[in-house]
Amino acid sequence: MAWRGNISKSIKELRFLLCQSSPASLSARAFIEKNYTELKTLNPKLPILIRESKGVEPQLWARYDLGIEKGVKLEGLTETQISKALEDLVKVGGL
Repeated sequence: MAWRGNISKSIKELRFLLCQSSPASLSARAFIEKNYTELKTLNPKLPILIRESKGVEPQLWARYDLGIEKGVKLEGLTETQISKALEDLVKVGGL
């Protein structure tokens, strides 16, 4: 998973949107709990924002150069699928 150390080379900001208590956000919460420290350690200058709001649909947003943003809905995804979605967003930024 060498791509995890290169996130900040292609992405300027990561934003996770999720609900603190809904079952739909369960995998997103688990992904953040297990991966935030590693992602932040490997990319110390990358802003990783976690926005919690009651009833919000879980999403992952990446902001690239020139303010371009791409988002992925996380509802129904497993932690592995969320990791793959993040990897795909990193690859998009590297193009």
